[in-house]
Amino acid sequence: MGKTYVVVAEVRGGSLRQVTLEALQAVSIAKEDGDVTTAVLIGSQITPLAAELANVVDGQVYSIDHPELEVYNPEAYLNVMKQVFEHVAPDVVVLGHTALGRDLAPALAAHLGAGQISDVTAIDKQDGDVLFTRPLYAGKAFEQKRFNGGPQVVTIRPNNVEPAAAVSSPAEIIELDYAPSGSLRSIVKDIVRKTSGKVDLTEAKIVVSGGRGVKSAEGFKPLEELADVLHGAVGASRAACDAGYCDYSMQIGQTGKVVTPEIYIACGISGAIQHLAGMSQSRVIIAINKDPEAPIFKVADYGIVGDLFEVVPLLTQEFRKVLV
Repeated sequence: MGKTYVVVAEVRGGSLRQVTLEALQAVSIAKEDGDVTTAVLIGSQITPLAAELANVVDGQVYSIDHPELEVYNPEAYLNVMKQVFEHVAPDVVVLGHTALGRDLAPALAAHLGAGQISDVTAIDKQDGDVLFTRPLYAGKAFEQKRFNGGPQVVTIRPNNVEPAAAVSSPAEIIELDYAPSGSLRSIVKDIVRKTSGKVDLTEAKIVVSGGRGVKSAEGFKPLEELADVLHGAVGASRAACDAGYCDYSMQIGQTGKVVTPEIYIACGISGAIQHLAGMSQSRVIIAINKDPEAPIFKVADYGIVGDLFEVVPLLTQEFRKVLV
């Protein structure tokens, strides 16, 4: 009998997050003939999203719709997953390596008595084993791991696996009732989003990031204009956040978000190891810095030695001619 893969879908701003499609593609890579894929969609007013998700799942989609589930709550989501596991016995559970996934995955692993491999950037098969690649030491090295048994829990780093394509036969949608629990120790009343970007930072294809060299909160405006033209997102180094130039929700690095965009433009960022841990796996890195000896140039594919306040507006002007 084949394995059962369970993918936990994520919703943000009324849309499926791209990492959900990447997790489904990761399952497609790992699957063998006879294996089954089940997706779990949790949220509020998600009927249209369930139909959208069904188009890329070749098994079943469990939809749990309730106002109490509109925002992520660790206890509530764990209770929902326990309910799903009463209907589906998972061999492998796959989530995005996001804030939700990093929080929920260990709880699921503990409940299932499962092993866990986190922050997976690539999946391969070798001699009948599925090998999971993950970075070590701030991306300076990689390791390949495999499970010796099951059940298994895996989290996939965003922007490292191609999104799943539509399937020929949409999945069956199964709606489950949710029984609100009055014993939740915490309830999320509201979420105040401090980021102003239009694109999710962790899933952006292009990221324009600023460091201490932007000098002030106003210094981020040229970066925001460039990111807007490129349909990208704006990030920051810890130094910029510590200096009060921007909110910590924009922080990229070892103690912030990990991003792997196709293009990463570092503006006024020196290249401290803590920051490199969050962006060194970007496909193309472009560094703009006045200091030709800045460490960021050692990891950059392209470097521009100059004043970011002169270079960035010129880039914006030229890209606008081409793209807008």
